[in-house]
Amino acid sequence: MTSAKVVIVTAASRGIGAGCARELAARGDNVALMARSPEVLDLARELGGIAIQGSMTNPQDLQQLVETTLTKFGRIDAVVNSFGDPPRPDLLSISDEMWLENFEMLFLSVVRIARLVTAPMQNSGGGAIVNISACDSQEPSLGTPFTGTLRTAMEGFTKLYAKRYRADKIRMVSVAPFFVADSMAELEGWNVPADLMLGRPVTYREFAKIVAFLISDDAKFITGTTLKVDEAYSAAI
Repeated sequence: MTSAKVVIVTAASRGIGAGCARELAARGDNVALMARSPEVLDLARELGGIAIQGSMTNPQDLQQLVETTLTKFGRIDAVVNSFGDPPRPDLLSISDEMWLENFEMLFLSVVRIARLVTAPMQNSGGGAIVNISACDSQEPSLGTPFTGTLRTAMEGFTKLYAKRYRADKIRMVSVAPFFVADSMAELEGWNVPADLMLGRPVTYREFAKIVAFLISDDAKFITGTTLKVDEAYSAAI
């Protein structure tokens, strides 16, 4: 029987982040959650974990999250970097401020939290960081401009970090889904194809099981790569 892990999950008040938090807690892990919504505090109480209300774009919030987790649990075994959905504006209508805000959310937050958790993971003999990407990260689409640029950069950082810290047994993986939702109604406004493999999107719980596998010891040789969870939707091999 494996011992319980201590796992940080961001953007955890709903969606993919909340799904991951619920699945990990159900497996016996201790969860430390963060989201901008106060609902994250209720979820943490429900799951027997801890939470702070804060933003991925705020370095002080990330530092408080890590310090609070270390104070409560004494170590950090894994991080799930989940994010809210970025906006989908027309390409040249994106202001500098919007580029920078989403750069901080989708890329720089991953770098910042890696800086904060690497030393604790080294001290405890290893760890895993899973970054939630999207299936068109390597095939830019005009409909999702921030994914085709900033999540691509995040996946490049994933490879570099994995190379740098493999000797410390710290892994970093990105996982890139197509559509994740508990109902089609949640996807209103998205261009959802009519031929989804099972006639519906991956549910939050189903996707969370994949993330839970990636931070588990069963995935100890998987690092520095992006796993597509996309029904072969992406064209790249």
